[in-house]
Amino acid sequence: MIEGTHEHKDETEEHIHIVSPRIYIIIGATLLILTGTTAAVSYIELGPFNVVVALAIAVLKAMLVVLFFMHLRYSPRLTKLTAISGIFIFLGLISMTLADYISRAWGRW
Repeated sequence: MIEGTHEHKDETEEHIHIVSPRIYIIIGATLLILTGTTAAVSYIELGPFNVVVALAIAVLKAMLVVLFFMHLRYSPRLTKLTAISGIFIFLGLISMTLADYISRAWGRW
């Protein structure tokens, strides 16, 4: 430190949030339970809803990983906005892909 200067914390400096190991254990156990639930549901015949249930569980697990293990829950608003915009871009790309897939004249060429 140079003599005569004072270190001041900038007001915009990010606040570090320390997550308890208990939270990580709870989230890890929840992910294991949801993985077991996915495996168990795969043996139940739900017709076309097998995929819907599996995707719903997968989305829940992905949300838990992103929120807690990637620390998005404790991130600044700009980081949250970036993650949400990525999700919307992904949904837009999937919808355009499905629109192209559905609009094809299958078997007519």
